[in-house]
Amino acid sequence: MAAQSLDMQDVAMNGTRSNPNSAFRRLLAVIRELLGNPSSGFGLVVITILVLTAIVAPLIAPYDPNVIDLGNTLKPPSAEHWFGTDELGRDIMSRIIYGTRISLTIITIVSVIVGPIGLLVGTTAGYFGGWYDTIMMRITDIFLSFPSLILSLAFVAALGAGLENAIIAIGLTTWPPIARLARAETLTFRGADYISASRMQGASALRIIIKSIMPMCLPSVLVRITLSMATVILTAAGLGFLGLGAQPPLPEWGAMIATGRRYMLDNWWLVAFPGGAILLVSLAFNLLGDGLRDALDPKQR
Repeated sequence: MAAQSLDMQDVAMNGTRSNPNSAFRRLLAVIRELLGNPSSGFGLVVITILVLTAIVAPLIAPYDPNVIDLGNTLKPPSAEHWFGTDELGRDIMSRIIYGTRISLTIITIVSVIVGPIGLLVGTTAGYFGGWYDTIMMRITDIFLSFPSLILSLAFVAALGAGLENAIIAIGLTTWPPIARLARAETLTFRGADYISASRMQGASALRIIIKSIMPMCLPSVLVRITLSMATVILTAAGLGFLGLGAQPPLPEWGAMIATGRRYMLDNWWLVAFPGGAILLVSLAFNLLGDGLRDALDPKQR
């Protein structure tokens, strides 16, 4: 009977095991709720456009983003070049379109890095407690005591300039808030009846953490990751602006602003359009994160 009760609890906690369509239906319900909210709907639409733009960039970009045309340098926005050209005659609109690929790459890789690290550190610290919890949380506190850009600069200085090293540096500085959140969630679940039942049945700590605790923490962690993406975009742009992120001729938005700042007094479009892209994407992720928080946890409204 105890084993049967545990199996029933596992099925209840993991609905997809008994009904493969339940996760898909839940996803559709979340999307409908996001689109029903003007703010989160706007964020979802903008991010969807970002993804589609990155995929079809070669098809929609009017020019090659790296082709130099010294006969068309610093041209203002026009019918020929909607966003104008830079100091080397390159089409700014094309460079911004291709820049979505770099931004999306950074977001994707950083999410893959920080999600598992933060979730693992937070859940294990919250579950085991004691000296392990103290050590992991003190390490987390050290990371949190520095602004993410400053800490990323330190890592990039040690690893060397470049897009790959910038992504690693941003990933290493973004996981602490996720770990803190996962730990807090774990502390609320650790004493639950179904966790105690799992222990009585001889389930290992690793199995309990992976099968029972991590799925319960996942919605909150997903919201936190979404909200962190705005900071990731700004940090990547900051590193690019300082010449420590993507290197020329890659059309990274922060690097475009760094190059254009020398001409911005007379040629405003050099910084306005890439800066607007950074602002729009950062705002979209913030709005989507707020919407996800409401959709996944209505008590937070």
